[in-house]
Amino acid sequence: MKKITLLLFLISFSAQAEYRVYQYVVKNLVKTANDQAPSHIQISSLDPQAFMAYNGGSRLVALDLLRTWVCPGHTGNKQAYCPSPYAKLTKEMLP
Repeated sequence: MKKITLLLFLISFSAQAEYRVYQYVVKNLVKTANDQAPSHIQISSLDPQAFMAYNGGSRLVALDLLRTWVCPGHTGNKQAYCPSPYAKLTKEMLP
């Protein structure tokens, strides 16, 4: 029993957290004031189904998934999401 406890203790130190980030184009399906944009880009750690449910469902918003990437770490304590690796690629490709 002591060997199993020690093994689990040692394995716990090697665990790495990661999360997935999604970039969406969110379209408002409800007619609102004229000064509001009909769509905007949103970054979230919620998957498409959860994001849709959290924002009122398919009758209120429509989603188009633009990009997704994996970030190391966690999103606790209101930490910012890691930057998109696609942004780095476009900067390297520019002359």
